[in-house]
Amino acid sequence: MTTRMSWSELCRSEKYTGMWVALDNCRYDQTTRQPIEGDVVDFDEELSELCARMREMGRCACTILFCEEDVFIQTAAPREAERLQG
Repeated sequence: MTTRMSWSELCRSEKYTGMWVALDNCRYDQTTRQPIEGDVVDFDEELSELCARMREMGRCACTILFCEEDVFIQTAAPREAERLQG
């Protein structure tokens, strides 16, 4: 069930808003160290349920975040950032 998404896409998605989301293979903002993109591994309304499934699957290195409508970080994608700089 792995889907690659940006954090802003996740927060704007009706499917994930209000859910705890487990991300793997994250790309992080270098300034804030917050994930800006990753593979959605699993999600749940209950953090404890999500963590239990992650343990059962042997996934212990995922980032788990609560997905709200507000995007806490907004950066340009690498290609867009290059275009803006050049």
